[in-house]
Amino acid sequence: MRNDTQPRAILTTLIQGCDPVSGEPLPRDCIIHRTDVLRALLAGLGALEQTAARAQRRAQLPENVGQAWTTEEEKVLVAAFKSGNSPVDIAREHGRTLRAIEARLEKLGLITAEQRTTRGGFTGPG
Repeated sequence: MRNDTQPRAILTTLIQGCDPVSGEPLPRDCIIHRTDVLRALLAGLGALEQTAARAQRRAQLPENVGQAWTTEEEKVLVAAFKSGNSPVDIAREHGRTLRAIEARLEKLGLITAEQRTTRGGFTGPG
């Protein structure tokens, strides 16, 4: 069971106007029926869903996304590229996205922005 399942179920039950433990409808005069409280619960549920979606997307990314490039990794990248390995294969080996590989190759002067298959060029130092 995922960690956010119970909080999401509780919020959903409260939004529906029911007790999360018994499932019984809450009294009409209960604070849960106030518009501002319902909006707050909906916002909380939305935030939980966004967090879950972000985590799911993140889990699908290669392992080294966002990691700094080391000098050694750059050397391996250059050698693989000069040996004729495709950027897609290099990305897989480095645990990085194709965009990251192409950006690094561009930064290193091995390809031009026009040769990239991904959007965006190298724009910063480092």
